[in-house]
Amino acid sequence: MAPLSLRTYQSSRKRVYLVCANHSNSLTDALLLVNAIPSSQRNMLRLTAKSTQFGKKTFTSWLIESAGTVPIHRRKDFEEPVDNSENMLQLIKALETGDAVCLFPEGMSRYHPTIAPLKTGVARLISDVLSRNSNEPDFEIALLSCSITYMHRQHWRSDVLITFHEPMIFTPKRHPELLKPVDYNAIRAVTDQLYQQISSGTIDSPSWDLVRISKLAARIYAPLGTRMTLGDHVRVVRAFLEALKISDSQHVEPSQFKFDRPRILQLRSELKAYQDELAQQGLKDDRIRKPLPRRVLLYRMMIRASWVAFLLLLSIPGLCLWFPVFATINYIVRNHKRSGPVFDTWDEITQNKLVGGLASGLFVWCSVALLTFPIGMITGLLVPVCMWFSMRWIEDGIAAGRAFVSLYRLLMLGKPKLKALQEQRIRLHGQVMDLALALGLPPDPETYFAEAGGREKGRVRGQWESRARYFSIKRRRKRDWNESLRLYDKVDYPEDDSNLG
Repeated sequence: MAPLSLRTYQSSRKRVYLVCANHSNSLTDALLLVNAIPSSQRNMLRLTAKSTQFGKKTFTSWLIESAGTVPIHRRKDFEEPVDNSENMLQLIKALETGDAVCLFPEGMSRYHPTIAPLKTGVARLISDVLSRNSNEPDFEIALLSCSITYMHRQHWRSDVLITFHEPMIFTPKRHPELLKPVDYNAIRAVTDQLYQQISSGTIDSPSWDLVRISKLAARIYAPLGTRMTLGDHVRVVRAFLEALKISDSQHVEPSQFKFDRPRILQLRSELKAYQDELAQQGLKDDRIRKPLPRRVLLYRMMIRASWVAFLLLLSIPGLCLWFPVFATINYIVRNHKRSGPVFDTWDEITQNKLVGGLASGLFVWCSVALLTFPIGMITGLLVPVCMWFSMRWIEDGIAAGRAFVSLYRLLMLGKPKLKALQEQRIRLHGQVMDLALALGLPPDPETYFAEAGGREKGRVRGQWESRARYFSIKRRRKRDWNESLRLYDKVDYPEDDSNLG
């Protein structure tokens, strides 16, 4: 989604800004927000981070401290009571001097399908700043919330969506209930409103299982190749998720939803069974939706195999340069996963990939420049270019390899099994479309989203332009937003933390 300018809402010189987001990917979330809000349209974006990240002899610690980040002491990190009064005063002064302050009100980063209950620190900070400036009638605090949604936060080349919401504006005059002495109920009300905004723009699920079947429902509704933006895809997945979550509630008024709880439970069960069968066979729903004759399968397999061989051959020089980077990242991630449970370690995988990949990439670049010292200036320029083009070719090659494997598995499936899956999908498609219409989704998604358009992430409208952009050196034009740099389609999630709070 296009970055939202802080100036869009600037009507007074005495307005200060708080930026708040969900926190599921450690340092990466902060980097995304810094990139999403252009520096030309704001003062310094003052970040916050847990205090245990400071004072270490690591690149991450140096980066956090160099960015002017304010440390926050968390109760869970210390045995004795913590005192954040000095740090909060630092944030207040930063706001009053014109800096935008970024907070993650969950208070922690974790690999989990749902947003954690928000801490009240943001509302308390608003109360403190309003109370300090209660004599200025024009003073305003704009609470700008945003939702960060990762398709697969731990995988390279997967997509991420940042959705900004309408800001909540607070003034001393219009919000006297937030002036000291403040009632806790007023603090809780602001916190609840913030939670509703953030959760409304992302996939917020009580379990990974619901995320999994909601994405399947979205794929059945808007099949592979539907020209929809990432924002549209996330909104469709979220619409199905919110409907499927209703079955977890014992108290749903009939007027709230046209589907009763038993019907939703039945749909959930059938979606899960269908997805389990697809995962076992190594297939995607689209292969069942549009089965191909045997001769067409063989022809396409031949084309995909030839394309994979050509791209890999073309990428050999770059692969030699990338090998140390891939090896370093694989070693770091493998050891990091062993250091603790999924919910407490996987949120830092992207951060470790970023740091490890940057360090090993710089090492490769410097090594090649030194080994070719007489022409080091030339090779110093050619190495990153070669690595970038190789990455694009590798990305296309892996996508072709993934398609080859899928076609081979479809070829080996057998007619009886394929027929049974087709019949299962036909039943599911009718139920999913009924649910989509009940949710107010367009009845013809392929036509609707194509006409709605959108050029985000390489999606284009014209047929010629669409084909030309397939070979873009910037980014692969994806047909499936769940695609990542893997030889298999990521549809399953860790099970050991699905019910952890």
